[in-house]
Amino acid sequence: MKMFGLIGHPVAHSLSPALFKAGYDGRYPYELIETPDFEEAYSRFLNEYDGINVTAPFKELAYSKADILSEECKVIKATNLLVKTPEGIKAYNSDYLGVQMWLREVAEGWESVLPPWPQGEGPTTKEWEGFFSTPLPPHTAVKALIVGLGGAGKAAAAAAESLGMEVIRMNRTIRDGQTRPLSDFRECFREADIIIYNIPAAIPEMNGLTDSDFTPGRPKHIMEANYRNPSFDENLIKKMKEANPLAEYTGGRTWLLYQALTGYEIFTGEKPDLEKMSTVL
Repeated sequence: MKMFGLIGHPVAHSLSPALFKAGYDGRYPYELIETPDFEEAYSRFLNEYDGINVTAPFKELAYSKADILSEECKVIKATNLLVKTPEGIKAYNSDYLGVQMWLREVAEGWESVLPPWPQGEGPTTKEWEGFFSTPLPPHTAVKALIVGLGGAGKAAAAAAESLGMEVIRMNRTIRDGQTRPLSDFRECFREADIIIYNIPAAIPEMNGLTDSDFTPGRPKHIMEANYRNPSFDENLIKKMKEANPLAEYTGGRTWLLYQALTGYEIFTGEKPDLEKMSTVL
Protein backbone atom coordinates (compact mmCIF):
# COMPACT_ATOMS: atom_id res chain seq x y z
CA MET A 1 0.00 0.00 0.00
CA LYS A 2 1.25 3.48 -0.86
CA MET A 3 2.21 5.75 2.04
CA PHE A 4 2.28 9.55 2.09
CA GLY A 5 3.12 12.23 4.61
CA LEU A 6 4.08 15.80 5.45
CA ILE A 7 7.46 17.04 6.66
CA GLY A 8 8.16 20.41 8.26
CA HIS A 9 8.44 22.06 11.64
CA PRO A 10 6.01 22.56 13.21
CA VAL A 11 3.31 20.44 11.54
CA ALA A 12 1.12 19.30 14.46
CA HIS A 13 -1.50 21.91 13.50
CA SER A 14 -1.75 20.74 9.89
CA LEU A 15 -5.09 19.87 8.31
CA SER A 16 -3.36 17.80 5.61
CA PRO A 17 -4.04 14.36 7.15
CA ALA A 18 -7.75 15.13 7.49
CA LEU A 19 -7.91 16.50 3.93
CA PHE A 20 -6.14 13.46 2.51
CA LYS A 21 -8.35 11.06 4.43
CA ALA A 22 -11.50 12.85 3.23
CA GLY A 23 -10.28 13.01 -0.36
CA TYR A 24 -9.74 9.26 -0.61
CA ASP A 25 -12.08 7.87 2.07
CA GLY A 26 -9.10 6.78 4.12
CA ARG A 27 -7.74 4.40 1.46
CA TYR A 28 -4.19 5.78 1.71
CA PRO A 29 -2.22 6.36 4.93
CA TYR A 30 -1.00 9.94 5.41
CA GLU A 31 1.21 10.83 8.38
CA LEU A 32 2.87 13.87 9.93
CA ILE A 33 6.66 13.68 10.19
CA GLU A 34 7.46 16.17 12.95
CA THR A 35 11.15 17.00 13.34
CA PRO A 36 13.33 20.13 13.08
CA ASP A 37 16.00 18.02 11.34
CA PHE A 38 15.48 17.99 7.57
CA GLU A 39 17.93 15.15 6.93
CA GLU A 40 16.09 12.95 9.41
CA ALA A 41 12.76 13.76 7.77
CA TYR A 42 14.15 13.16 4.28
CA SER A 43 15.64 9.82 5.33
CA ARG A 44 12.25 8.71 6.61
CA PHE A 45 10.71 9.68 3.27
CA LEU A 46 13.24 7.56 1.39
CA ASN A 47 12.69 4.56 3.65
CA GLU A 48 8.97 4.69 4.39
CA TYR A 49 6.94 6.85 1.99
CA ASP A 50 5.99 7.06 -1.68
CA GLY A 51 5.45 10.81 -1.60
CA ILE A 52 5.65 13.69 0.85
CA ASN A 53 4.35 17.20 1.12
CA VAL A 54 6.93 19.72 2.33
CA THR A 55 6.22 22.82 4.38
CA ALA A 56 8.37 25.48 6.09
CA PRO A 57 11.24 25.57 6.71
CA PHE A 58 12.21 22.75 4.32
CA LYS A 59 10.97 23.82 0.86
CA GLU A 60 14.35 24.96 -0.49
CA LEU A 61 16.20 22.04 1.09
CA ALA A 62 13.76 19.56 -0.44
CA TYR A 63 14.22 21.22 -3.83
CA SER A 64 17.96 20.53 -3.64
CA LYS A 65 17.32 16.79 -3.17
CA ALA A 66 15.22 16.24 -6.30
CA ASP A 67 16.54 14.28 -9.26
CA ILE A 68 13.84 15.65 -11.57
CA LEU A 69 12.25 19.11 -11.45
CA SER A 70 8.84 20.04 -12.78
CA GLU A 71 8.74 23.19 -14.89
CA GLU A 72 7.34 25.32 -12.08
CA CYS A 73 10.05 24.18 -9.66
CA LYS A 74 12.74 25.23 -12.10
CA VAL A 75 11.35 28.76 -11.91
CA ILE A 76 10.54 28.94 -8.19
CA LYS A 77 13.62 27.07 -6.86
CA ALA A 78 11.49 25.50 -4.12
CA THR A 79 9.18 22.51 -3.78
CA ASN A 80 6.35 21.49 -1.49
CA LEU A 81 5.90 18.00 -2.95
CA LEU A 82 8.34 15.15 -3.58
CA VAL A 83 7.28 11.88 -5.15
CA LYS A 84 9.18 8.71 -6.02
CA THR A 85 9.21 7.79 -9.71
CA PRO A 86 11.06 5.08 -11.66
CA GLU A 87 13.47 7.79 -12.83
CA GLY A 88 14.16 9.19 -9.34
CA ILE A 89 12.75 11.72 -6.87
CA LYS A 90 10.59 14.29 -8.65
CA ALA A 91 9.73 17.72 -7.25
CA TYR A 92 6.52 19.65 -7.89
CA ASN A 93 5.07 22.83 -6.45
CA SER A 94 1.37 22.51 -5.73
CA ASP A 95 1.27 26.03 -4.22
CA TYR A 96 1.93 27.26 -7.76
CA LEU A 97 -0.66 24.92 -9.26
CA GLY A 98 -3.29 25.75 -6.64
CA VAL A 99 -2.82 29.51 -6.98
CA GLN A 100 -3.14 29.18 -10.75
CA MET A 101 -6.48 27.44 -10.30
CA TRP A 102 -7.70 30.27 -8.07
CA LEU A 103 -6.45 32.96 -10.46
CA ARG A 104 -8.29 31.33 -13.35
CA GLU A 105 -11.49 31.26 -11.32
CA VAL A 106 -11.06 34.92 -10.35
CA ALA A 107 -10.47 35.94 -13.94
CA GLU A 108 -13.09 33.65 -15.47
CA GLY A 109 -14.95 36.59 -16.95
CA TRP A 110 -11.85 38.35 -18.21
CA GLU A 111 -11.83 36.85 -21.71
CA SER A 112 -9.02 39.13 -22.83
CA VAL A 113 -6.80 37.73 -20.08
CA LEU A 114 -7.44 34.00 -19.84
CA PRO A 115 -8.53 31.43 -22.42
CA PRO A 116 -11.12 28.79 -21.48
CA TRP A 117 -10.10 25.42 -20.10
CA PRO A 118 -9.03 23.01 -22.86
CA GLN A 119 -12.13 21.28 -24.20
CA GLY A 120 -14.11 23.40 -21.73
CA GLU A 121 -13.00 21.23 -18.81
CA GLY A 122 -10.67 21.41 -15.86
CA PRO A 123 -7.46 19.36 -15.63
CA THR A 124 -8.03 15.64 -15.93
CA THR A 125 -4.60 14.04 -15.58
CA LYS A 126 -1.97 13.83 -12.88
CA GLU A 127 0.56 15.69 -15.06
CA TRP A 128 -0.51 19.14 -13.86
CA GLU A 129 2.79 20.70 -14.85
CA GLY A 130 1.91 20.52 -18.54
CA PHE A 131 -1.60 21.80 -18.15
CA PHE A 132 -0.64 25.35 -17.25
CA SER A 133 2.74 25.55 -18.95
CA THR A 134 1.69 27.47 -22.09
CA PRO A 135 2.25 31.21 -21.51
CA LEU A 136 -0.66 33.49 -22.21
CA PRO A 137 -0.38 36.74 -24.16
CA PRO A 138 0.93 39.58 -21.96
CA HIS A 139 -1.90 41.61 -20.45
CA THR A 140 -0.71 44.49 -18.32
CA ALA A 141 -4.25 45.62 -17.45
CA VAL A 142 -4.30 43.06 -14.62
CA LYS A 143 -1.81 43.68 -11.81
CA ALA A 144 -1.07 41.19 -9.06
CA LEU A 145 0.59 42.32 -5.82
CA ILE A 146 2.48 39.54 -4.04
CA VAL A 147 3.22 40.46 -0.41
CA GLY A 148 5.89 38.23 1.12
CA LEU A 149 8.38 36.30 -1.00
CA GLY A 150 9.03 33.12 0.93
CA GLY A 151 8.41 29.78 -0.75
CA ALA A 152 4.65 30.31 -1.08
CA GLY A 153 5.06 33.90 -2.25
CA LYS A 154 7.55 32.93 -4.94
CA ALA A 155 5.11 30.28 -6.14
CA ALA A 156 2.24 32.79 -6.24
CA ALA A 157 4.32 35.31 -8.20
CA ALA A 158 5.36 32.69 -10.74
CA ALA A 159 1.74 31.54 -11.11
CA ALA A 160 0.51 35.06 -11.81
CA GLU A 161 3.29 35.73 -14.31
CA SER A 162 2.59 32.46 -16.10
CA LEU A 163 -0.91 33.77 -16.82
CA GLY A 164 0.37 37.01 -18.34
CA MET A 165 -0.32 39.23 -15.32
CA GLU A 166 1.92 42.11 -14.32
CA VAL A 167 3.40 41.20 -10.93
CA ILE A 168 4.44 43.62 -8.20
CA ARG A 169 6.72 41.90 -5.68
CA MET A 170 6.87 43.17 -2.09
CA ASN A 171 8.93 41.86 0.81
CA ARG A 172 10.43 42.73 4.20
CA THR A 173 13.92 42.11 2.84
CA ILE A 174 14.85 43.86 -0.41
CA ARG A 175 17.42 41.93 -2.42
CA ASP A 176 17.02 43.61 -5.81
CA GLY A 177 15.73 46.76 -7.44
CA GLN A 178 12.51 45.07 -8.57
CA THR A 179 11.10 44.34 -5.09
CA ARG A 180 9.04 46.97 -3.29
CA PRO A 181 9.35 47.63 0.47
CA LEU A 182 6.43 47.08 2.84
CA SER A 183 6.23 50.84 3.30
CA ASP A 184 4.81 51.00 -0.24
CA PHE A 185 1.96 48.64 0.66
CA ARG A 186 -0.88 51.17 0.48
CA GLU A 187 0.24 52.58 -2.88
CA CYS A 188 0.67 49.13 -4.42
CA PHE A 189 -2.55 47.81 -2.85
CA ARG A 190 -4.49 50.64 -4.48
CA GLU A 191 -3.19 49.93 -7.98
CA ALA A 192 -3.39 46.13 -7.84
CA ASP A 193 -6.38 44.10 -9.06
CA ILE A 194 -5.22 40.98 -7.22
CA ILE A 195 -3.44 40.87 -3.87
CA ILE A 196 -1.87 37.64 -2.60
CA TYR A 197 -0.76 38.09 1.01
CA ASN A 198 1.87 35.65 2.30
CA ILE A 199 3.17 37.28 5.49
CA PRO A 200 2.13 35.42 8.67
CA ALA A 201 1.07 38.60 10.51
CA ALA A 202 -0.61 41.91 9.71
CA ILE A 203 1.76 44.74 8.84
CA PRO A 204 1.21 48.25 10.27
CA GLU A 205 0.62 49.64 6.78
CA MET A 206 -2.69 47.75 6.62
CA ASN A 207 -4.11 50.06 9.27
CA GLY A 208 -3.82 53.02 6.94
CA LEU A 209 -6.07 51.66 4.20
CA THR A 210 -8.93 54.01 3.32
CA ASP A 211 -12.04 53.58 1.16
CA SER A 212 -10.27 54.93 -1.93
CA ASP A 213 -7.56 52.26 -1.62
CA PHE A 214 -10.17 49.56 -2.31
CA THR A 215 -10.68 51.01 -5.83
CA PRO A 216 -14.50 51.38 -5.83
CA GLY A 217 -16.15 50.29 -9.08
CA ARG A 218 -13.39 47.89 -10.12
CA PRO A 219 -13.03 44.22 -9.12
CA LYS A 220 -10.35 43.63 -6.50
CA HIS A 221 -9.53 40.14 -5.25
CA ILE A 222 -7.50 39.26 -2.18
CA MET A 223 -6.16 35.84 -1.27
CA GLU A 224 -4.33 35.15 1.98
CA ALA A 225 -2.09 32.15 2.59
CA ASN A 226 -2.42 32.05 6.39
CA TYR A 227 -5.50 30.09 7.42
CA ARG A 228 -4.87 29.91 11.18
CA ASN A 229 -4.44 33.60 12.09
CA PRO A 230 -5.50 35.69 9.09
CA SER A 231 -4.20 39.24 8.82
CA PHE A 232 -7.32 40.49 7.06
CA ASP A 233 -9.72 40.48 9.99
CA GLU A 234 -13.51 40.73 9.84
CA ASN A 235 -13.51 44.50 10.34
CA LEU A 236 -11.08 45.12 7.49
CA ILE A 237 -12.98 42.82 5.15
CA LYS A 238 -16.26 44.54 6.07
CA LYS A 239 -14.68 47.95 5.44
CA MET A 240 -13.45 46.75 2.05
CA LYS A 241 -16.85 45.35 1.01
CA GLU A 242 -18.64 48.54 2.05
CA ALA A 243 -16.20 50.67 0.05
CA ASN A 244 -16.22 48.36 -2.97
CA PRO A 245 -18.98 45.74 -3.33
CA LEU A 246 -16.98 44.21 -6.21
CA ALA A 247 -14.09 43.36 -3.89
CA GLU A 248 -13.67 39.76 -2.70
CA TYR A 249 -11.58 38.11 0.01
CA THR A 250 -10.46 34.47 -0.13
CA GLY A 251 -8.96 32.95 3.00
CA GLY A 252 -6.04 30.60 3.40
CA ARG A 253 -8.23 27.51 3.66
CA THR A 254 -9.04 27.85 -0.04
CA TRP A 255 -5.31 28.05 -0.80
CA LEU A 256 -4.79 24.92 1.30
CA LEU A 257 -7.63 23.10 -0.45
CA TYR A 258 -6.50 23.95 -4.00
CA GLN A 259 -2.86 23.03 -3.45
CA ALA A 260 -4.01 19.80 -1.80
CA LEU A 261 -6.34 18.97 -4.68
CA THR A 262 -3.55 19.28 -7.26
CA GLY A 263 -0.86 17.70 -5.12
CA TYR A 264 -2.84 14.66 -4.02
CA GLU A 265 -3.65 13.74 -7.59
CA ILE A 266 0.06 13.86 -8.40
CA PHE A 267 0.65 11.47 -5.49
CA THR A 268 -1.97 8.89 -6.36
CA GLY A 269 -2.91 9.39 -10.00
CA GLU A 270 -6.53 9.59 -8.80
CA LYS A 271 -8.73 12.64 -8.39
CA PRO A 272 -9.59 13.23 -4.73
CA ASP A 273 -13.18 14.01 -3.73
CA LEU A 274 -13.24 17.82 -3.63
CA GLU A 275 -16.66 17.99 -1.98
CA LYS A 276 -15.59 15.76 0.91
CA MET A 277 -12.32 17.64 1.29
CA SER A 278 -14.24 20.90 1.53
CA THR A 279 -16.12 19.63 4.58
CA VAL A 280 -12.83 19.47 6.50
CA LEU A 281 -12.45 23.22 6.11
